[in-house]
Amino acid sequence: MSDRPSILNPNESYSFSQYFDLPFTLEDILAELNCTTEREKLLFSESSAPVNLQDLRRNLDRALRHVSLNNESSRREAIVFPILLEVCEITNNRLNLEYAVVVNEFLKGVIDYYIAAQRNLLVVEAKQADLERGFTQLAVELIAIDRWTRSTAPLLYGVVTDGERWNFGIYDRTAKHVIRDTSVYSVPADLEKLVGILIEILSSST
Repeated sequence: MSDRPSILNPNESYSFSQYFDLPFTLEDILAELNCTTEREKLLFSESSAPVNLQDLRRNLDRALRHVSLNNESSRREAIVFPILLEVCEITNNRLNLEYAVVVNEFLKGVIDYYIAAQRNLLVVEAKQADLERGFTQLAVELIAIDRWTRSTAPLLYGVVTDGERWNFGIYDRTAKHVIRDTSVYSVPADLEKLVGILIEILSSST
């Protein structure tokens, strides 16, 4: 058994957003939470149902031309929220913004976007457009939702995004294992593919 000291102080409380600022690796942070992680190419199914994204694409193109996307607030309003709202409209799901979760002192905070379908979907806006540290925050939130959700689905899904880049992660609840996708989807170039994946995730009953 390793005698390495803990990197999380048992006498302190940690919010989700604080994990973004920790200087430790994703592997070391998740080990503290009794989970493992790896990166691999995830092969997502896409919805085969025809979807008209013409209006969404037009609005996104207009926002990318005319809105300064130099902070999280502008990226949220111009790109992230419109995409997630469109997906929820198509799949008839409720989009929860700033969703509060408290599991314990190491797993608590506010999730940027939470969609409580059979396969729960979390979306984290990466502060400072830093997908690396943003994914650490996402991974911790997925671990928390495993303890919070009533869903019995074996996998939980998440995305970290700076608006223009979207990077998926999956949490295997039985194995306590987080997989980070090696692919990054771009908006607006990969909009149809991204939306198709999100729809398929939220439409599945398993």
